[in-house]
Amino acid sequence: MNDMTPIKTSPKDWETDQEVRWCPGCGDYAILKAVQRTMPEIGGTPENTVFVSGIGCSSRFPYYMETYGFHTIHGRAPAVATGVKLANPDLDVWIITGDGDALSIGGNHTMHLLRRNLNCQVLLFNNEIYGLTKGQYSPTSREGTRSPSTPFGSVDHPARPCAFALGAGARFVARAYDVSKQLVDVLKAAHRHKGTAFVEIFQNCIVYNADVFAGFTEKANQNHQLWLEDGKPMLFDAGTKGIALDSDKLMLKVVDVVDGDWQAAGVLVHDITNRTVAHMLVEMPFGPFPMALGILYDDPQPTFEEAVIAQNEQIAAGKKPDLQSLISKGQTWTVD
Repeated sequence: MNDMTPIKTSPKDWETDQEVRWCPGCGDYAILKAVQRTMPEIGGTPENTVFVSGIGCSSRFPYYMETYGFHTIHGRAPAVATGVKLANPDLDVWIITGDGDALSIGGNHTMHLLRRNLNCQVLLFNNEIYGLTKGQYSPTSREGTRSPSTPFGSVDHPARPCAFALGAGARFVARAYDVSKQLVDVLKAAHRHKGTAFVEIFQNCIVYNADVFAGFTEKANQNHQLWLEDGKPMLFDAGTKGIALDSDKLMLKVVDVVDGDWQAAGVLVHDITNRTVAHMLVEMPFGPFPMALGILYDDPQPTFEEAVIAQNEQIAAGKKPDLQSLISKGQTWTVD
């Protein structure tokens, strides 16, 4: 039998005939293009790929990807994606969600997806606002955020998506932003990970929360970005500053790097398998610290669907499926 010739695709092959309908200037456009550029690079094929979304601006995504897709109900994308993966483990499953969809009504589903470690990719578009319903504050909105539902400013403490993911047991956690050149590389790393790969993508809502991330995304402010690479020192601001450990307080601190001698400054070397440091990185307050971006944590473990399949095979071993015999047994069935 001849081997099947691998089908090579281009970003164009992943586009649909649907008109892309987001507000002009919305960061979702850039994320869509990044995902469409990623698919050929990971060797994906449309017929083996599924995009599952919940409710929100980001959740229009499946309409714009030439793949299988489910536009589900609010917060339930993880549940539907779990069913898809268990029904056909060979499918490449991507979940598209937002800060409200994943962390408010869908928080419980997101938590269980992460702890179970289903083999899929979760892209959380974080714009710190409810855009689809006209700008109410969301679980990630900062204290003081004025919105139709918080006219005097929010008093809620915002959720930190990556901290939530780590706390729920995620084995892969990453960050990027909508127009970052590194977004495709982050997506490719998420796809390489075997298990639930959680990617928070800072996304600019041009209408209801414009430029909320400008403090580190604007070109003039990119010295406030800390792009993490495994095995590389945690340097930022053109290598003049770094992140070190305050051994007395057991917390991170910013240090100056003189003449490029980061070792003398005690700068930490990033280890993507160090869960403790990953927690510390996602909790760094922006302003005194840079924004940590890239792969924060990556340490695979066996996946949920592997365990389910193994259990089913073990239970079915030596048994012959006979539906007619089962039905004929009467009103009560006994499962051995």
